[in-house]
Amino acid sequence: MQLQSFVSLREPWATASAAVASSADGAFINVSRRSFLEALGLAGAFVLATPGALRAAETWPTGGETMPHGLVIDPKVFVAISPDGTVTITAHRSEMGTGVRTSLPMVLADEMGADWSRVKIIQAPGDEPTYGNQDTDGSRSMRHHIQSMRLMGAAVRMMLERAAAERWGVPVAQVEARVHEVVEKDGTRRAGYGELAKAAMDLPVPAIKDILLKPESAFRYIGKGNVPLYDMKAIITGKAIYGTDVRLPGMLYAVAVRPPVYGGKVKSFDARDAKAVPGVVAVIEIPGTPEPAAFMPMGGVAVVATNTWAALQGREKLKIEWEDGPNATYDSDVYRKTMSTIAAQEGKVVRNQGDVEKALQSAAKVIAAEYYQPHMAHATMEVPNATAVVKDGRCECWAPAQSPYAVRKDLAKFLGLDIRDVTVNVTLLGGGFGRKSKGDFAIEAAYLSKVMGGVPVQMMWTREDDIRNSYYHTTSVERIEAGIDTNGKVIAWRHRSVAPTILSTFAPAEYQFAIELGMGLVDNPFDIPNIRCENGPIKNHVRIGWFRSVSNIPRAFAVQCFVAELAHALGRDHKEFLLELIGPPRRLDPTAMGIIGELWNYGDPYEVFPIDTGRLRAVVELACEKAGWGRAMPPRSGLGLAVHRSFLTYVASVAEVVVEKDGTVRIPRIDTAVDCGFPVNPERIAAQFEGAAVMGMTLCFHSAVTFKNGRAEQSNFHDYEMVRMTNFPREVRVHIVPHRYTTPSAGVGEPGVPPIAPAIANAIFAATGKRIRELPIDTQLLREA
Repeated sequence: MQLQSFVSLREPWATASAAVASSADGAFINVSRRSFLEALGLAGAFVLATPGALRAAETWPTGGETMPHGLVIDPKVFVAISPDGTVTITAHRSEMGTGVRTSLPMVLADEMGADWSRVKIIQAPGDEPTYGNQDTDGSRSMRHHIQSMRLMGAAVRMMLERAAAERWGVPVAQVEARVHEVVEKDGTRRAGYGELAKAAMDLPVPAIKDILLKPESAFRYIGKGNVPLYDMKAIITGKAIYGTDVRLPGMLYAVAVRPPVYGGKVKSFDARDAKAVPGVVAVIEIPGTPEPAAFMPMGGVAVVATNTWAALQGREKLKIEWEDGPNATYDSDVYRKTMSTIAAQEGKVVRNQGDVEKALQSAAKVIAAEYYQPHMAHATMEVPNATAVVKDGRCECWAPAQSPYAVRKDLAKFLGLDIRDVTVNVTLLGGGFGRKSKGDFAIEAAYLSKVMGGVPVQMMWTREDDIRNSYYHTTSVERIEAGIDTNGKVIAWRHRSVAPTILSTFAPAEYQFAIELGMGLVDNPFDIPNIRCENGPIKNHVRIGWFRSVSNIPRAFAVQCFVAELAHALGRDHKEFLLELIGPPRRLDPTAMGIIGELWNYGDPYEVFPIDTGRLRAVVELACEKAGWGRAMPPRSGLGLAVHRSFLTYVASVAEVVVEKDGTVRIPRIDTAVDCGFPVNPERIAAQFEGAAVMGMTLCFHSAVTFKNGRAEQSNFHDYEMVRMTNFPREVRVHIVPHRYTTPSAGVGEPGVPPIAPAIANAIFAATGKRIRELPIDTQLLREA
């Protein structure tokens, strides 16, 4: 469906400075999956909701119940109603542009019958025992929390109805909540939510099994796309509070020089010239953590000053001698060759379906290709930063944190404090992409404040710091071989993947683990009788971290480009060949797929979110239909297709490209079809996939961090470029597959990225006949001869 653009102005950002305590008579429920299902009488099974009036028992399990601290379902923690009728909802997930700070409260507000214009949102601090899991990553906020938000909203609605019934002395069946008020059904009396607030919130919270949910037909906001971003006015008027906007009385500002090589440390330093810079207050060495250091600081030397400019000038005057450590010889060009060599050899088998070796030997033709993706940095528009005060045995921190409770735990560990004496306040995030799920920058700020005797300190990273000392997206080599029979059918598929693992950030590791393997490798949905997937060992030499879409990026690039190569080699239409490989509509059985160990299904139960090839086929058909697949294209123009399932969502993109004679690639249009289950907030879904197209184009043409002598060679946007206004996807059309609420909502923030690069690469081949097998694309190779 075609979506409109929404522009509206809302109230400015508000922050909760402390946790909301659970009322003693409230139903505080810290839910595990088993207790959640047992409470509903559904242990060992799940039931999808049915049309019409719903009860809470008609629901489904998700991975939210198994996350650290699970789900908290207590409206007295998340909702407050003031006498004037203002409904205050606490947002416990971090806002970084996805709209989660709008969408989750919107669900609760709709279910309780609140008027959105009278809703205020405050931000929860990092406090998972109170609010439940707060890791805002993995595209799971909505799919894990839509049901708990509905339950809490419905509970408040029922409490308001009961309060009104008791006030009027009538059975509760004779009253009903409408829009921000409760009315007697015969129309004789009515009372606003503010009038009923105290009496309602003094009531016990209904048991989950007794909570009545609205029928889907009664939704006013859920699924409508009519609620604008809550913080829009504050953002466009410059009043929104991001991490860098925090200001405290007497605050000092700090920047640091960190080891240029991962695992390196300060050998000695001379701070005399730095201290002579006007405004510089102190020069402090930050202790490092031996690798693997998880999310602890790298170490280095910090300059603390009365303003950021003085701190930067003082940093320039530092004289530091480094001990580079074991990664001093890291060369990314040599590393690539090593990965390629490993990918050409047999690796650890992680999926073994049929007999690939026999099928390859009997094949009439074997086609092979190798694909490469370098390290990438997140390069969020807001660089890492944090402000902290450590004084009198307590720490308070303000940070753009994706995982504020994890930051709180790390602060307590590093500072040697009880976690109850640490507070982490969450600001808006100017982009996250996984970088801000690590709290190293917050620990740096806290350490400096402690050394300075409790003075507030804001640690500011520069763009150079961000790119040279990142938690990089893994680099990878993907080698795929396909055996073709005499009828032109693919009978064998062998995929070897070599990439340093995220596990290496936490412990010595050379093989990828189930989470990474489940991102486009072992979960390959193709209807091929013989499939073998292997993973080769490789040691990391930089910090590896989560990145938007993670390993789905290189896997989708390799698999979808290889499919296009096969189609061309066999003289087949790309779309028809892709659909043939996907096969008939079916739900795949992980055991029959030959997956070694358990398939990682993005942390959610497979029985609820199976791999459904019918949905995969449908997004291919929809994207191609909307893009006009098969239409005649002008010279040096082409259409390219790619499809991928990630974060339980099915996405297909068709890119239209024009390759100019000088090699410049322009993208007039991208059509993306997305099946994310029930679309809770279509306006935000469209925005996320529009942004994914822009980010995908950036990864396709610009993103590469290379290393010599262990040091990153890129430093800022002059050599680590972004897509700019002079060349970006001119039109992005997002086509959302409609579903009823009975189809569980899946991920949105990340799954739009993986198909973009292969769709563009395949379109470039259609336009020029030049095949792309590595990222970023060297457009000089596309010049007309």
